[in-house]
Amino acid sequence: MQQLNFPDYQFLIQEQEQKKVIFDPVRKKFIPLTPEEWVRQHCLAHLCSYYNIPPGLIAVEREIQAFGMRKRFDIVVFATNTKPSILIECKAPEIVISKDTLIQAATYNNKLDSRFMWITNGLKHAWFEKNINGTALIPPPELISLK
Repeated sequence: MQQLNFPDYQFLIQEQEQKKVIFDPVRKKFIPLTPEEWVRQHCLAHLCSYYNIPPGLIAVEREIQAFGMRKRFDIVVFATNTKPSILIECKAPEIVISKDTLIQAATYNNKLDSRFMWITNGLKHAWFEKNINGTALIPPPELISLK
């Protein structure tokens, strides 16, 4: 798989039925290893290893209702009070992070109401934080590197 803009992490990758799969420590099962899943697993490893967030406070690919539509978020980190704290939208490395990506994540966050949003394709990362009155997101000064 492609080298991403993350520290090096170790993953359990196997071949099942002639397809590569990666073990997801949050969902506790093997998941088909797609480019987007590669990014998602790096985000999970970073949350757990770098930020020391317990896997029990993380949800992966869960369905929500947003504006009457059924959607699935990539990753949500919950605070200890069970309120969503970080919404993470993952894209495959070849997908450019765009205004549409931000709109997608903001649509999910309209329902979840997390303080932070992290949008990444594994190469570029953008963090957003709600402003004090909670009505808008403050964009980052630039796309940041995790290395």
